[in-house]
Amino acid sequence: MTSSPYIGAVLAGGKGTRMEPFSQRFPKPLLPVFNKPLIQYQIELMRDLGITDILLLIGHKGFEIARVFGDGSSLGVRIRYVEQTQTLGIAHAVGRLEPHADRPMLLFLGDIFFVPGDLREMFRRFEAQGGGAVLAAKHEPDPKAIAKNFAMVFDEAGRVRRVIEKPRHPPNDVKGVGLYLFDLSVFDAIRRTPRTAMRDEYEITETIQVMIDDGQPVSAALCIEDDINVTTPRDLLRCNLLEAARHPDAAARGRDLSLAEGAQLDRAVIGHHVSVQHPIAIRRSMIFDNTVVGTTSDLEDCIVLPDCIVDCKHDTANVRENK
Repeated sequence: MTSSPYIGAVLAGGKGTRMEPFSQRFPKPLLPVFNKPLIQYQIELMRDLGITDILLLIGHKGFEIARVFGDGSSLGVRIRYVEQTQTLGIAHAVGRLEPHADRPMLLFLGDIFFVPGDLREMFRRFEAQGGGAVLAAKHEPDPKAIAKNFAMVFDEAGRVRRVIEKPRHPPNDVKGVGLYLFDLSVFDAIRRTPRTAMRDEYEITETIQVMIDDGQPVSAALCIEDDINVTTPRDLLRCNLLEAARHPDAAARGRDLSLAEGAQLDRAVIGHHVSVQHPIAIRRSMIFDNTVVGTTSDLEDCIVLPDCIVDCKHDTANVRENK
């Protein structure tokens, strides 16, 4: 592996409490998107940028993540695992990485699916400004979407002067996403990050504001085309359908598919070793690996697991038996 002046990191320790019925079975970063673990997309993005030394912060069912990726050699990277013992906010989690980070760090939140643009713009800005931080961002026409993330206020030179966590009234159409490039001064800022009143956590936006107030250069790079925060089963289905739409020529069917005569697939992502036993229509849905689909009813906007069917038509999923 070639040496890079940067290290990669992914925060992959969350419990995903709103992801039932998946939470107790899978760590969220291993949930499948187009038949590949969500976190693998982030690892491959870093590798393609030349970053091969990667830290994974793991917590809930982290041993499953380590079992899947091992030392990272199968993906052409070197993975080291750091345990998250408490869930006290993103800034607190990033602080756990300090003993292992010896270079500027490209940081992903492990429960977000990204459609990247030119991520190298982050490095160009970082190097031009001499360190500090670069925040990945996108133009977002929906103020409600910005209100679920964070906004930024810019000075006349285009530098970030203020970050606002979950703004009620966004100041512009630029939305911050869960992707950051930090130099090592971020750890000094984390030590002085206050616990917030909103969620009683150590927010990374507060850390970034400390960096700004210290005079560190902070800028934004509009390098993300789309992003989905995987919070509910419906979000997971959206990721799969988005990726299938982006790659219409790629096979959305896994290995060893047994399909009943007369069964129809329409914008469906099918995992490996799947059997559909009846002549049903499966539309805008995904099926997990090793699943026998036994229902005689058509499926639409659903996620099918070996033992249950999750209806994703609404944010609050309806779960029924797979039979």
